[in-house]
Amino acid sequence: MCGIAGLFHPQTPKPVDPARVAAMADALAHRGPDGSGVWTAPGVGLGHRRLSIIDVEGSPQPMQTQDGALTVIFNGEIYNFAELRRELAGRGAHFRTQGDTEVLLHGWAAWGPALLDRLNGMFAFALYDARDQSLFLARDRMGVKPLHYVELSDGAIAFASELKGLLAHPLLRRTPDIRAVEDFLAFGYVPDDTCMVAGVKKLPAGHFLHLHRGRSMPRPQRWWDVDFSRRARGSARALEEELVHHLREAVRSRMVADVPVGAFLSGGVDSSAVVALMAEASPRAALTCTIGFDEAGHDERAHAALVAERFATEHRTRVVAADDFALIDTLVHAFDEPFADASALATYRVCELARETVTVALSGDGADEALAGYRRYRFHAAEERVRGLLPATMRESVFGTLGAAYPKADWAPRPLRAKTTLLALARGGGEAYARAVGVTTPELRAALFTPAARSALGGHRAEDRYVEAMRDAPAREPLDRAQYADFQHWLPGDILTKSDRTSMAVSLEAREPLLDHRLVEFSATLPASMRLRGGQGKWLMKKSLERYLPREILYRPKMGFVTPVSAWFRGALAGEAAALAGSRRLLDTGWFDPVVLRRLADEHRSGRAEHGRTLWQFLMLERSLGRLFG
Repeated sequence: MCGIAGLFHPQTPKPVDPARVAAMADALAHRGPDGSGVWTAPGVGLGHRRLSIIDVEGSPQPMQTQDGALTVIFNGEIYNFAELRRELAGRGAHFRTQGDTEVLLHGWAAWGPALLDRLNGMFAFALYDARDQSLFLARDRMGVKPLHYVELSDGAIAFASELKGLLAHPLLRRTPDIRAVEDFLAFGYVPDDTCMVAGVKKLPAGHFLHLHRGRSMPRPQRWWDVDFSRRARGSARALEEELVHHLREAVRSRMVADVPVGAFLSGGVDSSAVVALMAEASPRAALTCTIGFDEAGHDERAHAALVAERFATEHRTRVVAADDFALIDTLVHAFDEPFADASALATYRVCELARETVTVALSGDGADEALAGYRRYRFHAAEERVRGLLPATMRESVFGTLGAAYPKADWAPRPLRAKTTLLALARGGGEAYARAVGVTTPELRAALFTPAARSALGGHRAEDRYVEAMRDAPAREPLDRAQYADFQHWLPGDILTKSDRTSMAVSLEAREPLLDHRLVEFSATLPASMRLRGGQGKWLMKKSLERYLPREILYRPKMGFVTPVSAWFRGALAGEAAALAGSRRLLDTGWFDPVVLRRLADEHRSGRAEHGRTLWQFLMLERSLGRLFG
C-alpha cells in the first residue's frame, strides 16, 4: 500500500520542480512510511510513498522500464501478479524485481489499456509513456483505492491518492463547492462524483483517464461495471459450491504478502467467514483482532471470541469507551473532506490495534452490498411489491395523505414507525431508496439552508444521483437496482473511503476479499431469492457457510459498529451541539440558518426530537471547513 502524487502538463512540457512533487507525496507519508521517490522529466513528475508489502527490499518507485520509455507509480496490490509475470515472461518480458509493480510496466507494453481487464486487485496507478507523451491514470473496479485530480491555473493536471496531496500544491485554489455540502448533508459522506474543494475530481471506480500531450482534457472512461441483468443457472447446491469456491479463492489470493497478515474479527458473518477461510488456507494460526465497547448492547466480543476459539486464532481485543470521541480531530485530518459515518471511530481503533502486530489486515467489507445483507434491501423489495399493486397517482394520493397525517414517532418500536414507510410508498422506488440511505432529509436540508445557499445550488439535489443510477441500472429487479446504486455511490463513497482512510492513517494495508471482482460478478447473477429469502439477507452465503460457522454466528441479528452519537449530544457533547448555531466557520459561509440549527440542538438535547446524526454531520462539517479553508 502506498501514496502516489504527480503533475502532468498536457499542452506545453514545462519544467516540473521535483521539490513540489516531493511535497505532494510527503503529505501522504502516512500511506507509505517505508520509502519515497520522485522522478521528473519535461512536463511530468511522479512521486511515491511506499508501505512495503511484497518484495520488501526491492521494487522501488517510481519504477521504469530498462529503456526508460515507461514510468509508473502504484498504490495497491495485484493479487494475480505471479500468474501475469509468467504470462508476460513467456512473451519475452525480462523482470528485474520480485514484486507486482513491474507487472504494470510490462503489461502496458504488451496490452495497453486492456491490461486493466487482466488485473485482479485493488489499485490506483499513474503510468507515463514517453513514446507518445501520455499519462494513464486508472482506478480499480470497486474503488478500494482512491485517486483525486485537478486542473491547476498553470494548465498542469495534479493528482494524488488523497486530497491532502493536492492541498500541498500552492496553485490549488481552495474554494468550497456548496453542491458537495448538499451531498454530504444528504448522505453523511461526500460522494465520489463531487468534492468539497471546487474543481477537484475523483476518478470514479472502474474508470481510467488517458491524457495525451497536445490534446484536450478527456472524460474518464469506464472499463468495468457490475452487471445485475444476467442470471446464473443451476441448482441451489451447485450455486452454493460455486460461491464457496469464489470465497476461498478471494481469501487465499489476499493472504499473499512478505509481511505479517491478520484479520479484523467482529463476530459477524462476514469477518467470521474470512477468518474461517484464512484458517483453512494457512498452516499457522491466523492473527485476529476485535474492538469491544464498554456498553453491553454494542459489544460483540463474546461472538468474536467464539469464532477465534473455533479456529484457534491468535486473538487480541481492546475495549473502547462508548464516549471515545477524542478521535474527532484525528479523523478530520485523515478524511480531509467531512465524513459523518460515526463507525469510523471504531474502525480507526481496530486498525490501530491490528497495526501493532501486522502490516496487512483482511476485512469483511463488501458482502452486504454484493449479497444483499442490509436490512434496507428487504424493506425496499417489500415496498416495491406494494408499489406494483397500485398506479402511481393512487399511491401518491393514498399513502401520501396517510403519511402526512401519521405522527412521527422516532421513540417508538420500529413496527410503529409507519410515517416513514407510508411516505416512502407514496414516492417512486428510486426516490424512496435514496432517502432510505440518507441522513438528513431534503425537507430538513431546505430549512437549514439560507435562501442564498438554495439559490447557489441551482437545483442540484443529492438524491437525484441515486434515482438516475437505479433507473439506468443493468438490472432485472428492484433488489438489483438498489444494490447497483450502492455499488456506484455508497460503497466507494462511504464504506471503502472509511476503510482506506482509517487504515492508511496508521500505515496498515486493509484488504477486502469479499469484493474480489469474480465473487462480485458471480453474486450479481444469483437469483434475487438466493440473495434475499424469508427476510434473510445473504441467504446463499449463510447457507454455504453452515459447514464452517455455528448458527448463532450465521443467523444472529446484524449489529456492526454502533457509535452512540445521539447520547453524546445529550451528554458530553451537549455544549458542542449548542455551539454549532454560533460557529463562525458555519455562519461565515452564509449557507445556514442559525435559528434552525439552534432549534435542532435544543430539540435534541431536551429529548423532544432525534437529530443526533444531523448534529454529528454539522460537527464534522465545521471541523473540516476549518481544515480545508481556514
